[in-house]
Amino acid sequence: MTVSTVPFSFISAGDRLVGTLYLPVGAPTAVVVTTGPLTSVKEQAAGVYAEALARRGFAALAFDHRTFGESEGTPRQLEDPLGKAADISAAVSALLADARFEGTPVVALGVCAGGGYMARAVADDARLRAFAGVAGVYADSSANPPDPAVLERGRLARERRLADGVVESIPAVAADLGDVAMPLHEAFDYYGTPRGGVPNYTNAFAVESFEHTAGFDAQEAAEQLTVPFLLVHSEHALVPPWARKFYGAVTSEKSELWLDSVGQIDFYDDPRLIEPAADAAAAFFGKALA
Repeated sequence: MTVSTVPFSFISAGDRLVGTLYLPVGAPTAVVVTTGPLTSVKEQAAGVYAEALARRGFAALAFDHRTFGESEGTPRQLEDPLGKAADISAAVSALLADARFEGTPVVALGVCAGGGYMARAVADDARLRAFAGVAGVYADSSANPPDPAVLERGRLARERRLADGVVESIPAVAADLGDVAMPLHEAFDYYGTPRGGVPNYTNAFAVESFEHTAGFDAQEAAEQLTVPFLLVHSEHALVPPWARKFYGAVTSEKSELWLDSVGQIDFYDDPRLIEPAADAAAAFFGKALA
């Protein structure tokens, strides 16, 4: 199916957020709000899945969260799970106010860290009618409690910024790993190379993000979900036990699809994973809204 794209901007907590709407030919089945991995922008995984779902008859929005990409917000490159969940709700408000989507249901898809963020957003926002998590990282603070030293590092970075205006950052990825936000070789192979390093992407992570990310727990959202949930995961993706625990705690209608990936990152750009995941999400959303 032919897909067209148009800019779409909206306000979240006073900041202008910039997104791209992927539109199918004809009236969409639903509007999908997508969100992606840690530090990512709309041209990466979120946009890939938005485009894939538009080819399947859905309108889909990928956008840059506050402090990332083309969107406003300071400090730049701040990774704040609850802030990102609030951005998602702001996106829902903007879409529901758009005359093009009057009466059209809104559903949700999150990739990697965005799976956990989207879980929180869906649990808190009853306007989202269904939720698919693709290679989601469903952080479990009971199994992986926050390191007090990491929380303190984030707090001190925030206090220094408030005192002198300087944002302390580390790389999101690096070839030699080291002091980075994502110490994974496969993450560097994506974000640190032309494979995923799109012009809109900045390879940086505000250190004060640790104050927000280290203690974030996605698991608590599982039993709060009241809408249908689709889990798409792999034994080779990040933390399958967290995915299984999250899925097991969901009491609403649910289904799961386990694919065979090389790791986590190939879910972002490998058609052998994207196409079956998008097929499953499209069928799932259609059934949930029937």
